[in-house]
Amino acid sequence: MSLTEVRSRRTAVVAVRTTWQEFPTLWGQLLGEVWDCLRAGGIDRGCRNIMLYRDSVPNVEVGVLLDRPCPLTGRVVESALPAGTAAMAVHRGSFAGVGAAHEAVLAWCAAHGHRPNGTRWEIYGPHDDDPDRQWTEVYALLS
Repeated sequence: MSLTEVRSRRTAVVAVRTTWQEFPTLWGQLLGEVWDCLRAGGIDRGCRNIMLYRDSVPNVEVGVLLDRPCPLTGRVVESALPAGTAAMAVHRGSFAGVGAAHEAVLAWCAAHGHRPNGTRWEIYGPHDDDPDRQWTEVYALLS
């Protein structure tokens, strides 16, 4: 775990208000919409997947880091990851452990006197079907 200064990074996302019960079955559809849009615009790789949780409702944005122009269509819109001071950890292994990584970041913040403001996000490493080679950056923005 560490504190890091993060800069705003441009994203292409589908933003929705959902429930924590619905989200596990919804995120794949949302990410699929983004990738369909990117492929239609000529981008078929090179954009890392992201999930941004703006609050605990949750209001979420699911999509990709977008480092080059692409026409966005349908529900896919341009957005950005937040800038500021964040607590951060890198989860290595199966994506099933990402939730526990969020809990660990929040516990570390509490133990070290840092106050998360409720905004959290994930940036996924390049696609790999082997869970032993998967990794995810987990962030919690601080107040």
